[in-house]
Amino acid sequence: MPAADAVFEPPAPIPRTVPPSRLEIIRTVLRNPLELWGKPSYTLPWIETAFFGERTLIINDPGLIRHVLVDNAANYRMAVIRQLILRPILRDGLLTAEGDVWKRSRKAIAPVFTPRHARGFANQMLEQSEIFARHYESLGGHGGIRDIATDMTELTFAILSATLFSGEVSTETDDFAGDVENLLHRMGRVDPLDLLRAPPWVPRLTRFGGRRVLDKFRDVVSRTIENRKQMLAENRAQAPDDFLTLLLDAAGPDGLTMAEIEDNILTFIGAGHETTARALTWTLYCLSHRPHFRALMEAEIDAVIAEGAPPVEWLERMPHVRAAFEEALRLYPPAPSINRAAIASDSYTDVAGRRIDIRPGTTILVMPWTLHRHEMHWENPRAYQPERFLPEYRERIGRFQYLPFGVGPRICIGATFALQEAVIALAVLMAGYRFDFLSDVKVWPVQKLTTQPQNGLRMLVTPRDPRSKATS
Repeated sequence: MPAADAVFEPPAPIPRTVPPSRLEIIRTVLRNPLELWGKPSYTLPWIETAFFGERTLIINDPGLIRHVLVDNAANYRMAVIRQLILRPILRDGLLTAEGDVWKRSRKAIAPVFTPRHARGFANQMLEQSEIFARHYESLGGHGGIRDIATDMTELTFAILSATLFSGEVSTETDDFAGDVENLLHRMGRVDPLDLLRAPPWVPRLTRFGGRRVLDKFRDVVSRTIENRKQMLAENRAQAPDDFLTLLLDAAGPDGLTMAEIEDNILTFIGAGHETTARALTWTLYCLSHRPHFRALMEAEIDAVIAEGAPPVEWLERMPHVRAAFEEALRLYPPAPSINRAAIASDSYTDVAGRRIDIRPGTTILVMPWTLHRHEMHWENPRAYQPERFLPEYRERIGRFQYLPFGVGPRICIGATFALQEAVIALAVLMAGYRFDFLSDVKVWPVQKLTTQPQNGLRMLVTPRDPRSKATS
């Protein structure tokens, strides 16, 4: 695999070599769960352990992952601790609903995210990316320093609002990115009472202060719904035929309740853009350490844009851009863990004849964070090497060793949407600007529902030299 740049290993916790004590586990989970995992999690196919008295199975074997998440998915429900963290925020949104509620929501939402329908959003994604890129014009010819984490949150929210809600999300905040950060910091993290499986009605001290911003988001949802319902009542023909209208049309005895509609809208407003924003941030950061590959991307972007190719074609015509984003998704998966719990007894035997018996109630952890850095599956697993995702090498990557969007019945419904959005956004931003790391900025990944850079990520943004466009 060619690589003209020096090897770059972006910042990440070093695997533990000594098991943590019970107190260390609590402290680490509260501070940053990514720092919890030891070397066995990055080297063994599966690990059986007891976590706060509960039998836990950490799995990195692709065959076992397929067995749990696909072949016998009906035997595995959402894990309790995951629901204790997410349900207070999203209630019965698509990410947290189960059973018939989940089936109704998935059926109602699926038509918006078919590949064909997602491609129809390309022009809006392009328009919003171009509008956002103009923000950088104010930096002048010498550029300036920006918090890219905040910028990408605002960009992906603008795209989400334009594509799914026709730009009619009723938010009046001057600091949407700050509100999202506050929500995830206060509400999207583990509390000690979650580890002890305390009932949801027991107050969590770490989440005090989060209720205010959650209520703010709920108010945004309520006003957005009421405005659209009024529009539909006054002139149905002129109302946008978008995600919001689709959900409202699904209301009724055989469809979604209004509460479920509100929960799903909040899920997409509060979290639907967040995963893509984080991955874009990490992509731009990692590329600043791979100048040769970045130059290849710039040449690819310039050529496709110069040909006048419509944005709907960019995902397929910009393989280097897509590869850079997919490699960032590997090293910094926005959703770093997938949690399940066994309903009934189960067993699995791998190709080497090793058997694992799974008891009812066992917590199952499929962790893209460790899976994507696992020594059994990846060459130079800690290095940022987007070349591995180029078309000529992509087929070497097994389906169940790379799970940035999950897999099985609950695979991320917006995967195609996110990939297209990311390629278009990166192409627009990199066509006009370069994003370089600042040597005095310490970058560190932390898990707060998504994999985020701690304290944001400041980078130097400068206009690309027109001469570089002509010669690259």
